[in-house]
Amino acid sequence: MSLKGKTAIITGSNSGIGLGVAWEIARSGANVVLNSFTDRDEDHALAAEIAKETGVEARYIKADMSKGDECRALIEQAGVCDVLVNNAGIQHVAPIDEFPVDKWDAIIAINMNSAFHTTAAALPMMRKAGWGRVVNIASAHGLTASPFKAAYVAAKHGVVGMTKTVALETAEEPITANAICPGYVLTPLVEAQIPDTMEKYNMGREEVIKKVMLERQPSREFATVEQLGGTVAFLCSDAAKQITGTTISVDGGWTAL
Repeated sequence: MSLKGKTAIITGSNSGIGLGVAWEIARSGANVVLNSFTDRDEDHALAAEIAKETGVEARYIKADMSKGDECRALIEQAGVCDVLVNNAGIQHVAPIDEFPVDKWDAIIAINMNSAFHTTAAALPMMRKAGWGRVVNIASAHGLTASPFKAAYVAAKHGVVGMTKTVALETAEEPITANAICPGYVLTPLVEAQIPDTMEKYNMGREEVIKKVMLERQPSREFATVEQLGGTVAFLCSDAAKQITGTTISVDGGWTAL
């Protein structure tokens, strides 16, 4: 299905998964709105590059996803939202009794609360247009847990639950809501962690990837941002019209264990 004429807003999309999703959605013909909390020349240059390479309209809008009013303002400033991809997220690792309160609050705000605010602002636009897709980038940690990631696990479980609620509230409308649950994805942030991990464990690149970083991912391969973008595009297609309120795992078998 071509998404020509549709507009997709992707939060947290000036790098990593969000940027990969933006590229794939643009290649499907949709206009795209990139977002992050910065307002740099390179942020706007990314949008210009997508527009030049794909022929769609692309722009960048600064909004801090830790602030509910800015989340809603992002949607309002965009003016139209046919596809909403809630992707913004941060992480912090610590035992729960030592977990910094400010880190907890920030993770819950950015990883979960932002999806509430953007969805609440976008649904009236989708209803007016008579079509809409909400795709929440959750995580394997939205379905299972790991130690020392209390805030992240709580937030991603919350996103999965909220996805189901949105799906039920829109079930009789031409709007769907689904969550994608990736395992480890090869993003620039993850790539940057590989040399330090190699040094820590005194292993070569491939060995540290398979035995340490991807220990819980049975495929022993990273998912790619292109694969996640393709999954989002599929959920926007006519083939996925009856897929709503569910999770799609892109985790190399992690949640099958």
